[in-house]
Amino acid sequence: MLVTPLGPLGTGGRLLMEIAWFKKIRKPKQAVEHRRIQVPEGLWVKCNSCKEIIYKKEVLRNANVCPKCGYHFRISARERLSSLFDEGRYQEVDTDIYSIDPLKFRDAKPYKDRLREYREKTGLSDALINARGTLGGTQVMMSIMEYGFMGGSMGSAVGEKVTRAIERALEEQIPLVIISCSGGARMQEGALSLMQMAKIAAALGKFHEARLPFISVLTDPTTGGVTASYAMLGDLNIAEPKALIGFAGARVIEQTIRETLPEGFQRSEFLLEHGMLDFIVERRQMRDVLTQCLRVLYDRDRSAAGLRRSGAPSEDVEKIEAEPHAPAMDGSRRTVPFPTPIAARKHHPPEIR
Repeated sequence: MLVTPLGPLGTGGRLLMEIAWFKKIRKPKQAVEHRRIQVPEGLWVKCNSCKEIIYKKEVLRNANVCPKCGYHFRISARERLSSLFDEGRYQEVDTDIYSIDPLKFRDAKPYKDRLREYREKTGLSDALINARGTLGGTQVMMSIMEYGFMGGSMGSAVGEKVTRAIERALEEQIPLVIISCSGGARMQEGALSLMQMAKIAAALGKFHEARLPFISVLTDPTTGGVTASYAMLGDLNIAEPKALIGFAGARVIEQTIRETLPEGFQRSEFLLEHGMLDFIVERRQMRDVLTQCLRVLYDRDRSAAGLRRSGAPSEDVEKIEAEPHAPAMDGSRRTVPFPTPIAARKHHPPEIR
């Protein structure tokens, strides 16, 4: 058999070729370093209502309200103070009142350790801030609950601070605004926390006799002993949309009466329809509505006259008289009509004519 350069030559003139299978020599792949993209935490927030993922800055620009569905995120007490007072300026008072552990209570951890932990976490002495400032040009005493401090629960310190806020407003003859955000009475203090309900209600009774306005704002959640006491005793009871407001939990009520509760039970819209609230106000409009309501309810001249009749020091009377009156739209002092239909109260708070 002849051998040619192309391979062996077989019989019949056919060239037998050894077909070589050419293999592409590949260089070994080098290990690629997988770098995980680091997304900064806190850029996005998930809405608890519509479950949408929303850019956090967009929520902050919208007063911590979901731009998709209008869900109101919980905010801190200091954020509320800054958003309500004129220019965000206020004077905090009663900062030296602290809860103690009279019962030496212990569950998963001692109560005194819980108090220490929440004081470090929130920077507050307890679950409530008392502050004095101007709202629409009117001097106001304001108490705001901090849900981040043990769920805004009401212990003896919270009850004392609310009572002092009422007494300060009574002494200075100025309106009182209390913004509630609480899970109720604090179980770690037992009957001492329950006694705050009676103490605050008695102080509000004196405040009512002085014919001074008390506006109660209920936010999500307002439950338990707070609802059963001062939160529902306002001359005006205002709530944020879809706020949980009630005394006992819905499940406990269902088990007790053995009936299925209606949809939306214990939400602010349900309470409005049944006459327990005056109107519902979105957070972005709360400051304007409170200003308008104070113009309806508060007569500074009458308060000064009341101080004179009670024999108050002349400097207190002069202080009230010297305060600038909140101007109306045209610069004059006008009364504000108050809407009577319940349907009007939900969407149309008082407006200046």
